[in-house]
Amino acid sequence: MDRRELADFLRRCRERLRPQEVGLAAGPRRRTPGLRREEVALLAGMSADYLMRLEQARSPQPSTQLLGALARALRLDDDERDHLYVLAGHRPPAGRLAGHHVRPGLLFLLDQLGTVPAQILTDLGDVLAQNELAKTLFGSVCAVVRHDHDRDHNIVWRWFNDPVLRAAYPPDEHDHYSRVHVADLRATVGRRGNDAAATDLVKRLRASSPEFVALWDRHEVAVRRQSRIRVQHPAVGLIELDYETLLTPAEDQRLLIFTAPPGTSNVVCLELLRVVGPQAFT
Repeated sequence: MDRRELADFLRRCRERLRPQEVGLAAGPRRRTPGLRREEVALLAGMSADYLMRLEQARSPQPSTQLLGALARALRLDDDERDHLYVLAGHRPPAGRLAGHHVRPGLLFLLDQLGTVPAQILTDLGDVLAQNELAKTLFGSVCAVVRHDHDRDHNIVWRWFNDPVLRAAYPPDEHDHYSRVHVADLRATVGRRGNDAAATDLVKRLRASSPEFVALWDRHEVAVRRQSRIRVQHPAVGLIELDYETLLTPAEDQRLLIFTAPPGTSNVVCLELLRVVGPQAFT
């Protein structure tokens, strides 16, 4: 909890509001700009004394319920509300995740990436879109169309339940990828606050994979941002690529870009992928 910053933020938010904006009469004798403490306290259903202590940086940590009431009373937007929670030492509430609707800006970027494989995933690992080179590289390994749980487009589920996916990666690296998948999912679940989608995915994985259970119980946490992978392609052979992860501001969708390390034979392999096309998997 950052008491000093919280106090300043609350005071400035209160001072910028006008009584008529919250349904109160302005009155002829108003010495201070914005709302009075008593007015905000009334709107938030709290004591004016506690609000005064908050604004003087000498209060105990407010509860999430009180913060929610203050955010509504001060007419904060989503970004301001999240900032209020962070200053008070709490995780911002969930509720602004894009889900499976791909942001137009990400789709535009994906359309511009014609020379490298690229994918758009949710933070839970659901493949939402991929360009032609990504389809050529991964093929059915990362199927976007979900018909049932056996054809799930979630890469974590597929890793622990689909032998076809694992067969595309060197066997001596399987343990490493398993730990990376689980550690990244653990970070996502914590960031989401154990929402319904995250809880359901973890429940399904625990019921289907003893390996996942053992790794999940180790409680390792690490967000995937950049790394190097090796994939066995049926037409090109083993190809080694670096990938970079670009996150949306809410970190609920990711753009993965795969590039060949400069000066290696993988540059030629990537060129061959453009020639081969996705029909190699049909």
